[in-house]
Amino acid sequence: MQPLGTFELEIFEQTSTYCELRLSADGAAPKTRGLDRAAVEQLIELVERDYTQNVHAQRVHSSPRLRELGAQLAKFVDGDERWLDSILGSPPGVTLRITAEQRLRHLPWELLFQQDSFLAVATPTPLLPVRAVGNGAAAQNPGNRPLRVLFMATSPEGVQPVLNYEGEEAAILAATARTGTDLVVEESGTLAGLRFLAEDYGAGYFDVLHLSGHATTAGGEPTFVVESEFGGLATATAGQIAQAMAGHWPRLVFVSGCLTGNAPDRGAFPSMSESLVKAGAPAVLGWALPVGDVSATEFAAALYRALAAGTALDRAVIEARQHLYTNQLGSWHLLRVYADRSPLGPLVTPLRTPGRKRIQVRPAEQEFLDPQTRLSRVAGRAAFVGRRRVIQRCLRTLKQPLHEAGGAEALVLHGMGGLGKSSLASRLLERMPTHQRAVWFGRVDLIKFRELTTKVRFPAIEQQVEADQVLGNDQVPLASRLRYLLDVDGPLGQTPCLFVFDDFEDGNLDERDGGHVLAPAMAEILPALLTAIRETDSPSRVIVTSRYLFPTPAGAQVAREALETLIDVEQAKKIANLPNLRYGSLLDPGIRDRAIAAAAGNPRLLDWLDLIVADASLDVDGLIAAIEHGAERFREAIFAAKLLESQDAELQRMLAKVNVVELPVPAATVHAVHGHPDTDRHIARATQLGLLEAGTDPETREPRYYVSNILRPLVRPLLTEDEYVEACAAAARSLHAIWIAGPAS
Repeated sequence: MQPLGTFELEIFEQTSTYCELRLSADGAAPKTRGLDRAAVEQLIELVERDYTQNVHAQRVHSSPRLRELGAQLAKFVDGDERWLDSILGSPPGVTLRITAEQRLRHLPWELLFQQDSFLAVATPTPLLPVRAVGNGAAAQNPGNRPLRVLFMATSPEGVQPVLNYEGEEAAILAATARTGTDLVVEESGTLAGLRFLAEDYGAGYFDVLHLSGHATTAGGEPTFVVESEFGGLATATAGQIAQAMAGHWPRLVFVSGCLTGNAPDRGAFPSMSESLVKAGAPAVLGWALPVGDVSATEFAAALYRALAAGTALDRAVIEARQHLYTNQLGSWHLLRVYADRSPLGPLVTPLRTPGRKRIQVRPAEQEFLDPQTRLSRVAGRAAFVGRRRVIQRCLRTLKQPLHEAGGAEALVLHGMGGLGKSSLASRLLERMPTHQRAVWFGRVDLIKFRELTTKVRFPAIEQQVEADQVLGNDQVPLASRLRYLLDVDGPLGQTPCLFVFDDFEDGNLDERDGGHVLAPAMAEILPALLTAIRETDSPSRVIVTSRYLFPTPAGAQVAREALETLIDVEQAKKIANLPNLRYGSLLDPGIRDRAIAAAAGNPRLLDWLDLIVADASLDVDGLIAAIEHGAERFREAIFAAKLLESQDAELQRMLAKVNVVELPVPAATVHAVHGHPDTDRHIARATQLGLLEAGTDPETREPRYYVSNILRPLVRPLLTEDEYVEACAAAARSLHAIWIAGPAS
């Protein structure tokens, strides 16, 4: 989709008392008319007083005062010659490039109001004001691929309010799910981190740089709030951001922070957005005044939805602004566009364009599938919140060269159940898209470990075949085989990997003398892998998630990161995503507060409690009391037992019978083993409460069911030996008929 038609509006200061207003289109000779400088000053004073200082008017979706200001601006442009009629003569709208001195450039041209509508959001001929800066480059062809965005949020310690940057990232991903967006996140929030990523990917790779955070003004110069190396407060000027980018500018920069589009001291100084254009960015978006999380996130989602679909940049900005206006969000007029004179065309092609590339890396949560249920066991990218400092420390460890301080071959994430160790590991994989992924769940022996060659994507099939042969050669010590694979000239020498051992305590550790040590198979695998990484100086790393710590293998460097319960800010973000426990839900506030307190910052318990607190048929008060009186490390198990005991006896027996099969089974098998007239009701109820995990068979697309692992020791005693054998036989007959014999002819 091509950009809109373009008009140029120039306010030329001919003398100290006289200005000339010029309007031109597509290189045609401009229309001109004279203006008394006093009239210009009067307009500036009027708008400055009533817009910049009238906080109420800024926040109202369409106040009478905003309309009055917009009418004054329109009258200034229109004059007696009715210039706006020629600008707005035909759909689908126009871009109006404004060239003027700072104080005039600073005025809210987005408010232009005529014929009972704001022109910036009018239909069918909207107008996009663009503050023009310098010259431009030739039009660029859109990339025939998904949109590429470099996203950096900043959240220094002690800076309030803490922004919902996770929500902004999630909204962008959700808005572009159909067309796809390659969203690479710079997690450190530092200028150094931005510089490294810009250099690593090179000029021309990203279409958009999205900076999200707070902004301020220091000594008349706008600054963006960033983070120091350890998460403290630091600031960056436009010049410092430009230095970090080192000329690797994408087509669009969105500095999503308050005042980033504001020219300080009533226009006496250029805005940060304008300064970035002067430094080489072709187009920059910024906010003229303070903007809330909701408006900023809604605008970003709408903008990237349009851009990812192949919409031209100017049209995409108009659509996003119209989205805010239609949803009565008062910040619609605060967004400013600064740009050189390059065409504001599409960044990528539409989804169905022939030959359009696809995103190569699949979401990391798809690597964390339960081997039985095939359901993801982690919080998806859109649902993950918090852990910012932990993530920053972990990424520093994983990226640090081994010969430097802090370098380690492995990172162990440890802590009690339900704290999100696996979800954190998934997040780390997302944040390191340059690395291939090999994820194992639970117990791993040498046979399982050889699946490495099928988990990792090799540059060529010949290298995969070679790696498979090398890894399968039991005549050579495992450490030597792995050293060959990871050596610079080996099959994985140019393919950095993250090897993840998830739920490590399940089969890979043995209890000994009150502690835990590596089980025999893992005692061979893990030391060999760490040795190979160290001796080849490979950029590959190991991540382990475990409830329990274990001794570090001899000679290895292992970093440990203990997960704790969510802090208040993280918990607030988590709860905001839960339908029943969030503020504003219909749940009784007393129950809500007790449930949140009982969960004690445990993400998994919060998820589970959210499922049941609104169920009037449950003894929710008793369930919460059971958690409140339990020791913290047993909260989840106590909750499960109490919830199970509160259910119908036949529902409990159904779970016990389904439990005989340690695989997800279809509904027909649940009926076969339970044989009760209320089986469907029991299935629905158990699924609703999270006692029965429900997934979808990838081949038949039919539902399948699995008893949660935490319930296994609780439901087994509910059956006698004879009943257990009978349930096994019924399950075997059912599964044989479904999976082996097939439907009767």
